[in-house]
Amino acid sequence: MRKTMLLSLMVILLIFLGCTAPKIRLFPSQADPLKEFTLEGETDKKVLLIPIRGVISDTPHEGFIRTKPSLVQEVVSQLRLAEEDKNVKAVLLKIDSPGGSVTASDILYNEIIAFKKRTGAKIVAAMMDVAASGAYYISLPADYIMAHPTTLTGSVGVIFIRPKVIDLMQKVGVSVEINKSGVNKDMGAPFRRTTSEENKMLQAMTDRLGKRFIDLVAKHRKLDPAAMAEISTARVYLANDALELGMVDEVGYLDQALARAKKLADLPEDAKVVVYRRTEYPDDNIYNTSTRYGGGDLSLISLELPEALNQFHTGFYYMWPAAAMGE
Repeated sequence: MRKTMLLSLMVILLIFLGCTAPKIRLFPSQADPLKEFTLEGETDKKVLLIPIRGVISDTPHEGFIRTKPSLVQEVVSQLRLAEEDKNVKAVLLKIDSPGGSVTASDILYNEIIAFKKRTGAKIVAAMMDVAASGAYYISLPADYIMAHPTTLTGSVGVIFIRPKVIDLMQKVGVSVEINKSGVNKDMGAPFRRTTSEENKMLQAMTDRLGKRFIDLVAKHRKLDPAAMAEISTARVYLANDALELGMVDEVGYLDQALARAKKLADLPEDAKVVVYRRTEYPDDNIYNTSTRYGGGDLSLISLELPEALNQFHTGFYYMWPAAAMGE
């Protein structure tokens, strides 16, 4: 018993020191600066690999022990760092995401376009397991889109998520009283059912955001009307079906996407392939996605809630919900 108590006290002390002392860190920190690491190649000219993995959000994930930076923050930080390096001639976006919020997806879309204009660098999007909805949205500015043979992509559309707790409140005998200054002030509230008039307004907003997505696909991919009509149903497609519709340029593997990026940027085969990480990994390679949270996610104690419990809030999403539930 005494040994158990002593061990518990030691763990608590380590946690305290890791959270307070600047030189003793038990958990990775987003305060650590991004550093460049070379995965392969020898020349001065570089291809930057940026992993984009998980739900696209501009909200940091706040846990009991640490706060993880948002995906948007991390990607933009890497683009900014690349912009300062004139030797970065191409960027390979390695995408594995079900999409995310409308605003976060649009921020990344705009940041990628602005980066291209400011630097002249070539962009290649490499789709992995899933590159749906908002993940396809941020792929549109790429000079070339390559899907892995088993990729699921598409879901070109918007969904408005709003939780409802009416039935639960009735079961437990709880009610909510609201005073409002306008008839639509509590539109979409979880405490009552949506009226038909409110539903029309919400659907109109959903349609407008969906049209924005469709219009961008038409602008970047220049597809024929039949393909656009098919894509507008917002279904998902396997890689070869997406290729047939013109949503992607090629079906291939990550090393082929890397070779394409070098070719587009007129780089030699031995051009450097670099990543920005907060720590060095042994035997690092292009399949490592660990960049966002510092030195990995290993810890003695994990006190963070599952993200599925607090990830989605009322709002508009460019997202394929079926894939997002596993994030």
